[in-house]
Amino acid sequence: MLYLAIKAGLSGIIIAIVSEVAKRYPGFGALIASLPLVSMLGMIWLWRDKPDVPNMAAHVEATFWFVLPSLPMFLLMPWLLRHGTPFWMALAVGCGLTIGLYLAMVGVGPRFGLRL
Repeated sequence: MLYLAIKAGLSGIIIAIVSEVAKRYPGFGALIASLPLVSMLGMIWLWRDKPDVPNMAAHVEATFWFVLPSLPMFLLMPWLLRHGTPFWMALAVGCGLTIGLYLAMVGVGPRFGLRL
């Protein structure tokens, strides 16, 4: 249980740092947020829990493919916000787009040989 609390605490600290830095320096906060820290922590925790090379390789490769459908949200949301859409609505639409693209990736990816 302590191990789980440490993982959650470290992840929470990273999110808090990003939000605090972004208050003063939005670009630098975005840079920190764009780092694959969560992915790297996930890989570290996974490797510690299950040091299995094929499993890790499959996880890292699937992470790459799932990053791609999340990227359009980061273009859609600023466009919506700049055109008067309220933040929560823009966030919901961005998340909806991402979910739709994730579902498309899961449906179409295996047809192209992707192991998701």
